[in-house]
Amino acid sequence: MDNRRKKQRRASSRRESQEVSSVEWQFINMTEQEEDLIYRMYRLVGDRWDLIAGRIPGRKPEEIERFWIMRHGEGFAAARRYGKYR
Repeated sequence: MDNRRKKQRRASSRRESQEVSSVEWQFINMTEQEEDLIYRMYRLVGDRWDLIAGRIPGRKPEEIERFWIMRHGEGFAAARRYGKYR
């Protein structure tokens, strides 16, 4: 019985450690200059969001990555087409 309790504890701790978010992402508005800089930096350094964010004051790497995914991700293409993320 003791082994069963240990297994249950491990299983419950694994379930608790998984982060699940049901909140939809809000589109991040960027200025034309920021967008241009992101595109040019992406061509130079790839998806190194921390380097790109370091060149844009006030932006975090997570924001830059989310902007890029929402702008270029296939999953968001339909939403953009129908005006959900504009």
